[in-house]
Amino acid sequence: MVIRSSQYIISSPEYTKCPEPDRPEYAFIGRSNVGKSSLINMITNSTKLAKTSASPGKTQLINHFGIESSPTNKAEIIHWYIVDLPGYGFAKVSQSQREKWKKMIADYLRKRKNLVHVFVLIDSRHSPQQLDLDFVNQLGEWQIPFSLVFTKSDKENQRTVNTNVKSFLNALRDTWQFLPQQIITSTIKRTGREKILQLIEEMNTEWLSGEGE
Repeated sequence: MVIRSSQYIISSPEYTKCPEPDRPEYAFIGRSNVGKSSLINMITNSTKLAKTSASPGKTQLINHFGIESSPTNKAEIIHWYIVDLPGYGFAKVSQSQREKWKKMIADYLRKRKNLVHVFVLIDSRHSPQQLDLDFVNQLGEWQIPFSLVFTKSDKENQRTVNTNVKSFLNALRDTWQFLPQQIITSTIKRTGREKILQLIEEMNTEWLSGEGE
């Protein structure tokens, strides 16, 4: 897949305010400070499409980015959305705000008609976190298709990263018969970009053929 253009579209306080569900949509979510904005920028070949911040919790709304791409070796233009969701770890905010964000995310994930796939970002520097495991299990209960994206693999040595990824997958085996797809990424080394784009390209093809609607 070749990214032709990417642009910010809108930030919405609830799923009913999102753009018309007329194209395939891929959501990115993870705990605060997992590197979500940097990953989105790497995927789209942009340095500032998604705003990065040193302060966790900057993303507080449902952010839509319009993407134009072409399938590999083709001139055809495909339109789709990347969605940047608030972190489910949440920043230091009030309990009422926390519950508001939680409902906004749940409603979007369960009710957005054109949501094709969710990319769940996991920080590869850490051993399995219960918050991540709980969220993944929740997606399973809701029967929402997703992949695991392990971020910041350049911030630790390869042995530590591999150990943490393996430990996370082993923890999932307690509740999952078949494990979801996993992608290890580094925005510095641009690792994992082509794998994510290839996966999206395949799902775009299914959507356009009518299988994803």
